[in-house]
Amino acid sequence: MNPSEATDDERPARITPRSRRGIRTKQALIAAAREVFERDGYVEARITDITKAAGVASGSFYTYFNDKEEIFAALVEVVQEEMLHPHLRERTGESDPRALIDAANRDYLQAYKRNSRLMALFEQVAQINEKFSELRRERAVAFGKRNAKMISDLQEQGNADPELDPFVTALALSAMVSRMAYIVYVAKIPIGFEKLVGTVNRIWFNALRIDS
Repeated sequence: MNPSEATDDERPARITPRSRRGIRTKQALIAAAREVFERDGYVEARITDITKAAGVASGSFYTYFNDKEEIFAALVEVVQEEMLHPHLRERTGESDPRALIDAANRDYLQAYKRNSRLMALFEQVAQINEKFSELRRERAVAFGKRNAKMISDLQEQGNADPELDPFVTALALSAMVSRMAYIVYVAKIPIGFEKLVGTVNRIWFNALRIDS
């Protein structure tokens, strides 16, 4: 039986590469998958095209992934890690709330712009694949939790409206920034980066009642 035809319970557990060669091979497959998915779309992408682009034997694919869905999920995970930007305060050394929000929005919008073709594809796949619809939900929750922590900290410091629910507010504001990123970098409505950042920042400041 082809591994892609097996049920979830029947599929063999994939290995985590430990050797440098194994790590390079898996990374090459993920990079090739990005190239193929962005070029051909999710439905038309083929595993043989991915292995060809990676320069590895077709059988090597099944050492690390069960099917096309699994390597797409791995690619989404790589991009999500890039876009989450955890520990912002520690990385930037910033403590001013307006500077922290500006840094978070800049990081996110720049990452979205770099990954705009894949983000557009992720939105499409989430509409037809239940697994990726769930991944999209998990990604929204992860962003919400990250930003809720920042909002809660600002409330404790007296720098944000204490009446707001941190998580609900984070979801609302994060959705606004995410949708604006889609409008600008996928739908191609021309808005300059600084105007975009400045506008979403001001909406954040006004929503949280952060003083100048």
